[in-house]
Amino acid sequence: MDSNLSAGDKQVLLKIARDTINQYVTDDTIPKFETADQGLLTQSGCFVSIKVHGTLRGCIGNFISEKPLFQLVQEMAISAATRDPRFYPMKEEDLADYNLEISVLSPLHKISSIEEIEVGKHGLYIEKNFSRGVLLPQVAVEFGWDRDTFLRQTCLKAGLKQEGWKEGTDIYIFSAQVFSEKDL
Repeated sequence: MDSNLSAGDKQVLLKIARDTINQYVTDDTIPKFETADQGLLTQSGCFVSIKVHGTLRGCIGNFISEKPLFQLVQEMAISAATRDPRFYPMKEEDLADYNLEISVLSPLHKISSIEEIEVGKHGLYIEKNFSRGVLLPQVAVEFGWDRDTFLRQTCLKAGLKQEGWKEGTDIYIFSAQVFSEKDL
């Protein structure tokens, strides 16, 4: 990662995400936030993950942004809560018990060899024809995957065959600064 967020920046981003989800789900409005903190004004991609009892409940992100990080966190928080097609949109009763995790991303780097992939450090973005799939760095660690399993699972997420990464596929790596409410 090019820039490291301070512990204070992380706490503010998590609060922004939680306040945004709670207000948007409750009354369909988005809270206004202002900041002069340079860490929150950087333009980085991010993913916001929502978990309930350790199980994924929503995860949406973007690799690039022309907006300040704190605004992208707001957008991705709303999307994770209400637009992840794998889950129904959160309702008020869902607001009582959830945890947030934010991954602030480095730029994508196209690799020429899978040997460049470091499990635990890198996330994967795979692209083949019109299929795309991404898995964050922490996913491989959480499931105890090796490099080949990580590649196969990213292909499956992209809607490809497990071994789809072996031919005609662009593979990108990225790193992430990952933090959650349970960490702070």
